[in-house]
Amino acid sequence: MYKVLLVDDENLLLDSLEIILSLNNMEVIGKANDGNAAIKILDSENEACDIALVDLNMKGMGGIELIKVMKEKYPKIKILVLTTFYDDRNITEAIAGGADGYLLKDSGKDVILGAVEQIMGGITVLDQKVMLRLTALMNNNLNHNLSNVSNDNLSNLSDDSTHNTSCDFSDDMTQREKEICSLMAEGLTNRQIADRLYISEGTVKNYISNIYDKTGIHDRVKLIVELKK
Repeated sequence: MYKVLLVDDENLLLDSLEIILSLNNMEVIGKANDGNAAIKILDSENEACDIALVDLNMKGMGGIELIKVMKEKYPKIKILVLTTFYDDRNITEAIAGGADGYLLKDSGKDVILGAVEQIMGGITVLDQKVMLRLTALMNNNLNHNLSNVSNDNLSNLSDDSTHNTSCDFSDDMTQREKEICSLMAEGLTNRQIADRLYISEGTVKNYISNIYDKTGIHDRVKLIVELKK
C-alpha cells in the first residue's frame, strides 16, 4: 500500500483524490494547501510517504519550490506534478527540480492511478502535451545551435547520418553520441534511432548507456531537459 501526500489549494480536488486513491489500495497520509503545510506533514510523519501529488500554482510556497525542498529533505519520496499548467517554464523547472512525473488535472483517474504505479516502479511519466512541449523546446534549441555551427563542423557529420541536428551538451561525447542525443530530443525511440542511423538497436542502447555515464543523468526525459539548456 502506497502512502500518498496530496498538495493542492483546491479542497474539492483534494477530497476527490483522497477518495479515488483510498479506493485503490493507497493511504493518504495528509492533505496540504501549500508547500509549507506539506513539509510540516512530512516532518511529522518522519518520511512515512512514498509519493506526493503536487500542484504548482499555490499561495505561499508553490509547487516548484516545494519540489526542490522535498528532493533535498526527502530524496526517496517520489513526486508527481498534477496541474493545469504546461507552459515551458513550469515544465522545465519542475522536471529539472526533480519531479518524477508531470500530468494535467484533466488526465482522468485511470491515468493518474497508472502514473503512480509507473513512477513507483522507477519510470518517469509525462502527459502527452507536456512531452510534445519538451520536444518542441529541444528542437528549437537545436535549430538555434545549428545556425551557429560552421560549415566545417557540418561537414564532419558522419556520412550515414540522414539528419541535420547537432548536440553540444558535452565535450566528452563522440560525434555519434551527439547525433543520438539530437534524435532522442526529437522524440525518436531506440528502434527509430537505429533505423535512422543504420545501426542495431543494441548498439543504440550501448551509446545511450555511455551518454548517461558521461552526463551523470540516467533518465531519458531529464536528459532532454538538460540538453535544452
